[in-house]
Amino acid sequence: MTVELFAGIAVRDFKSALTWYEKLFGSPPTFVVHETEVLWEVTPHGSVYVVLRPERAGLAMHTLFVEDLDERVAGISARGIEPADREAYDNGVRKIIYRDPEGNELGIGGGPA
Repeated sequence: MTVELFAGIAVRDFKSALTWYEKLFGSPPTFVVHETEVLWEVTPHGSVYVVLRPERAGLAMHTLFVEDLDERVAGISARGIEPADREAYDNGVRKIIYRDPEGNELGIGGGPA
């Protein structure tokens, strides 16, 4: 069974959000759905989309797990975005938390360094 995951992030200021998420992901969107919705494919079966929906803005909480956590965090920092928080768990998993200007949370997690 293949599962496709689309994780949505609602924003008030679409233009500013587009710029911020391009820095976070390190590329323009994979698809422009329409003038107020864009999508990044982050895995073969998973995507993150950003959409203009002011009434729901700022409430997203998503976490992506990657193999190259330190490399990704360094790349994001080089593009001008710093983590809002960092967490480490007893099992060695680490989570780096980013918050967009509207308060949406996107964590990037991975195993021990």
